[in-house]
Amino acid sequence: MTQTPYISVAVSLPVINSYTYKVPDHLKACWSPGMRVLVPFKNRRVTGYIISGQETCKGFKAKKILDILDDHPLFPESEISFFKWIAGYYIHPLGEVIKAALPSGLDRHDVSSVFVTQHGQDRLNAGRLTPGEEQVIDFILQRRACTLKQLKKNSKNTTINALIRRMEKEDLIIVSAVLKKDGATVKKEKFILQSDEPKTIIRMSKKREKLLLLVKEAKEISLTGLKVHIPTAPALIKPLAKAGYIQIVQRQVFRDPLGEPVEPDTPPTLTIEQEAVVNKVQENLNRGFKPYLLSGITGSGKTEVYMRLVWDVIEKGKSAIVLVPEISLISQTERRFRARFGEKIAVIHSALTKGELLDQWRKIALKKVKIVIGARSAVFAPFENIGIIVVDEEHDTSYKQETGLRYNARDIAVVRGKMNDCPVILGSATPSVQSYQNVVLKRFEELKLETRINRHPLPEITLVDLKKYKDVRGYDRIITPELSKEIRTCLDKGNQALIFLNRRGFATFPVCRDCGKSLSCKYCDITMTLHKGHNEYRCHLCGYARPITVKCPECGSSKIKPLGFGTEKVESMLKALFPDARLVRMDQDSTSRKGSTIKILKSIKNRNVDIIVGTQMLAKGHDFPSITLVGVICADLSLSLPDFRAGERTFQLLAQVAGRAGRGKSKGKVIMQTYNPDHFIIEAAKKQDFLEFFQNESPFRKALLYPPFSRMIQLKISGTNFAKAKAYAANIAEILKALLENEKNHKNMIQILGPIEAPIQKISSRFRWQILVKSPSSVLVNHLVKSLLTHPQATPKSGVQLIVDVDPYFLM
Repeated sequence: MTQTPYISVAVSLPVINSYTYKVPDHLKACWSPGMRVLVPFKNRRVTGYIISGQETCKGFKAKKILDILDDHPLFPESEISFFKWIAGYYIHPLGEVIKAALPSGLDRHDVSSVFVTQHGQDRLNAGRLTPGEEQVIDFILQRRACTLKQLKKNSKNTTINALIRRMEKEDLIIVSAVLKKDGATVKKEKFILQSDEPKTIIRMSKKREKLLLLVKEAKEISLTGLKVHIPTAPALIKPLAKAGYIQIVQRQVFRDPLGEPVEPDTPPTLTIEQEAVVNKVQENLNRGFKPYLLSGITGSGKTEVYMRLVWDVIEKGKSAIVLVPEISLISQTERRFRARFGEKIAVIHSALTKGELLDQWRKIALKKVKIVIGARSAVFAPFENIGIIVVDEEHDTSYKQETGLRYNARDIAVVRGKMNDCPVILGSATPSVQSYQNVVLKRFEELKLETRINRHPLPEITLVDLKKYKDVRGYDRIITPELSKEIRTCLDKGNQALIFLNRRGFATFPVCRDCGKSLSCKYCDITMTLHKGHNEYRCHLCGYARPITVKCPECGSSKIKPLGFGTEKVESMLKALFPDARLVRMDQDSTSRKGSTIKILKSIKNRNVDIIVGTQMLAKGHDFPSITLVGVICADLSLSLPDFRAGERTFQLLAQVAGRAGRGKSKGKVIMQTYNPDHFIIEAAKKQDFLEFFQNESPFRKALLYPPFSRMIQLKISGTNFAKAKAYAANIAEILKALLENEKNHKNMIQILGPIEAPIQKISSRFRWQILVKSPSSVLVNHLVKSLLTHPQATPKSGVQLIVDVDPYFLM
């Protein structure tokens, strides 16, 4: 513990600087960098994170910290420089960077809460309140705890702010700050220990004798463990403890989010290619930081390479971080790693409860595990001595966070590797254009796996031109005769078929038969999707729903025709075409409940289903040897989106889903239905040829100065009022152009595009505009946008929001 009189604290608020606080004498021996503290900030209490100690307060009177909230650091001191780099690069407050890195629920702060006074209660009972006052007091009394924010949000009164102020003055209500406690806490459990001698003798029943025998045999046993043998143990232990037969102590226990036990595996013999890759990385392991791109075709055994390299690192006493893009993939990867490494692993992903996540984090911080496997947030795991970082499926867009701190886990994994002086392995069968350009520029070293395990051939891919069926009625327009025939052949051989469509729901374009208007979301500029299983139309952006019986908002007609199709409709068609087959659908709707994803994956693995209908959740990384046929319903869905990465995403998705076929002994086949069979992206996907795709795609990017040939920042402007949002966007563009004029040396190296309305002009009742700032230099765009944010005229007006997205992934 460091004992300086002052500490530097980053508060979890949208403020750029860190602040100096004084440590009271009774807490001086208790703090360390990486711990949370409760601090006063202006007129409230908030959570802060200790960055470092300070000898002086730099000439001003420092406020005292109120409390230290942890008994050990939540992250090592060595990670603070990593957080500072992220804050600078992504132009995000340091305190909010740390808050985003830590498990959710670790944030204490004051919340304005509203309470009814005795005077207000008396006036209500006497019936001497106005209707508006009565409504406010009724709303507060209906809830045990009511925040000011809840009261304002749920009130339909347009003058609610004035009403609350008046009621406060009249002593009808009181608004005061209440400290909101952590949403996640450590779990404690009772443990039973044997005592030497009882203080008093009590009557022994058979159950009490059995309980004492169990405690004697185990010497120490948890109450949960006792309840397995004796369900009434909680009632039995109290009198036994009182009489001195046993002792009861409370200890912290870790909740276990891992699945059922896994049989240990025996490492297989590596192929010649795998061995060459492992040897290459091992040769350079002691030379510090080195980024690699492992470009292996689907089914070439990349996971086994990762495990061998992680084993080598663990043997040397170091730690390893393994990032996987999808939660559904984590369970598969976690099982394989547990079979090899036992209980040395922790998992981190958003499907865990707050308590489970906190326990996993504490296990890492307390050095009880050596390996962490998880989604993008696992990149922040509080390891000190990192030996290797692996990013599987590095091309995947799931690594980009789209809310709050908009970081890319793949990119900051490379930065963390550099700061920890360890190798970073980026693996993919379809690398991102960004990563492959780094290979071309010799920033990354490429490692290749060009053959499948056991020399299984890549699947044969057949293109079906959907234009031939555009005038056909019935199922053949969606499930063509070619695909239908192959499904039947696949089923007759006792194999499994995967039918891929990256669009969920039943009908994606409901239209009024009378006036021709589409049924759109009330709050977004997008058509709603019919979800037949729930008997409602849903907006996939804001979640707004209308009943299936809804009438046309334009003309009042009840004749809504459900056009378009999604996974739900394809599932119903396949049930009709193949009534003898067992079907399962895997998309966001069917996997929304906890545990449902693993349940579906198990049913596929155990051959309890014949046909799997799925979205991109099934396209990546899964290894199901019995899937011999993949059918792509429409390969062009994302090809024409107004986004410069649309072609790249389409190629990656098609090549990945095609790679699910033929991973076992039987040869695989892919039927790819498309309206553009001659498009170079469809052709490259058919050949599974990333290099052909890259050589066609990169000249377009270079000509238009899009990443990876430039660095880009997207300014996202939104507002509840169209005119205000538009005016603010124009104002921001003018300020940017004026700032650029002052950059005389670099003026020609920066481009400002916009403002322009976003392709989806309204989401959740907010009108959206965007500005793109591009330059070959990340330093220049970063500096320009930071100058903009400190400009006095750039402060957003009421109801308008400005979001900075560095290295944006979605321009919709």
